[in-house]
Amino acid sequence: MPVSTSTHRRGALKRLWRNIHLWLGIGLFILLVPVALSGAILVYHDDIGEFMSTPRGAVAPSQPTDIALAVDNARKAAGDGFVPLFIGFPENDRVPLTIALRGPAAKGERPVRLTATIDRHDAHVISIANFRNTFFGFMHVFHENLTIPNYGRSIVGWTGVAMLILSLTGLYLWWPRHGQWSRAFVWRRSPATSSNLHYMTGFWICFPLVLISLTGIYLAWPQQGRELLSSVAPMTAQPQRGGGPGGQVMANPTRSPSEIFATASARPNATVDAIFYPNQTGAWRVRLREEGKTEPVTIMINDRSGGISVVQPLSGDRTASWIRWLHEGSHSGEVWRFVAFLSGIMPAVLGVTGILIWLRQRRQRALIKNNRPHAAANTAPRPVGDAAPAE
Repeated sequence: MPVSTSTHRRGALKRLWRNIHLWLGIGLFILLVPVALSGAILVYHDDIGEFMSTPRGAVAPSQPTDIALAVDNARKAAGDGFVPLFIGFPENDRVPLTIALRGPAAKGERPVRLTATIDRHDAHVISIANFRNTFFGFMHVFHENLTIPNYGRSIVGWTGVAMLILSLTGLYLWWPRHGQWSRAFVWRRSPATSSNLHYMTGFWICFPLVLISLTGIYLAWPQQGRELLSSVAPMTAQPQRGGGPGGQVMANPTRSPSEIFATASARPNATVDAIFYPNQTGAWRVRLREEGKTEPVTIMINDRSGGISVVQPLSGDRTASWIRWLHEGSHSGEVWRFVAFLSGIMPAVLGVTGILIWLRQRRQRALIKNNRPHAAANTAPRPVGDAAPAE
């Protein structure tokens, strides 16, 4: 094949990917940026929520919290018809407990779920609210389905697909031609600050964005994702919709949450992270934090016999958990959590700088078309390495 023909084809291919990168970024800018920013906020949701719910000057209690009293107080504050679902125990003893409760559902509507914040000293209710009506509740709903019940999750999923394409095409367009690697990582690839910012931040955030996009696509279509994952790795059956895992919570469990807490706390080198009320199978599920382990450990406590069994997750279940953790930035260390946070911030930076580059190039083409090439040359010379994102 002649060199000129090969060069022409490579140039045509690069122009194609530039146009895809350009119009996908500009066309979905209004959608991509809010979804990404809401995800960035949710990375530190637990930390911010614990800070805001902890009273000023709070200290760790000298005695363990009366969990049974805490549950009774939460049920009274919630009102008739509400049943507890789980109890959360933050790692910091100064931070209040949380108790989630579910109420009766109106016809054609989802059951109301309330979250009660419980003081660790005397088990009184500090506050109780419908989580979906709070700021972080709205952020969760928006990030998951844009507050559009039927089609929102699919829209978010296709937004993840668009982000994945933008990341891969951006990497292709950044790739230095003719092996100019000595110039690939320098700041001044262009006289314009917006171009340099777009090239450099785009490259360094590209790989995390690919991972965040892929995991987000999986979470946007959970049923299809589970079917695909279960075809290559064993997974447990998907739990039924309802109260706790596996369906509705048991109406009158034999054991109290205080007994379950005491039993779980007796395990060596472990602290209780959450207690989930038993479902119709009659087993309490307790999530533990164990020293030296990144992943939480889950045990099941039989409500009648008190027998304990450790849940050994199947490989598919563990993979599914890591997909969610990587997307959320949890259970993966502070470095990755910060990278996940940046992955939510950077699409806004890349979108704005990309639009500035596009507008500048339109101005250059207009000047050239008006027979003023010298003016275009003085405003912005062609970037080194032909790395402009669009033409």
